[in-house]
Amino acid sequence: MASKSAKAAAANETSESIANQVEAFLQKGGEITQIDTGVSGQKNVSGPRHITLGNKPRA
Repeated sequence: MASKSAKAAAANETSESIANQVEAFLQKGGEITQIDTGVSGQKNVSGPRHITLGNKPRA
């Protein structure tokens, strides 16, 4: 099992890597858009997922 210091070092390395990637993205002209809390980019195209068990449709 990894020690706490090893986990902290890995977390710091990951944070630094993300920061470097973001900086490179912005330097190339990339843009970051702030999205409001609760907004989703997923579109519901499958429709409702209601399941009826044991009930026959009424004619």
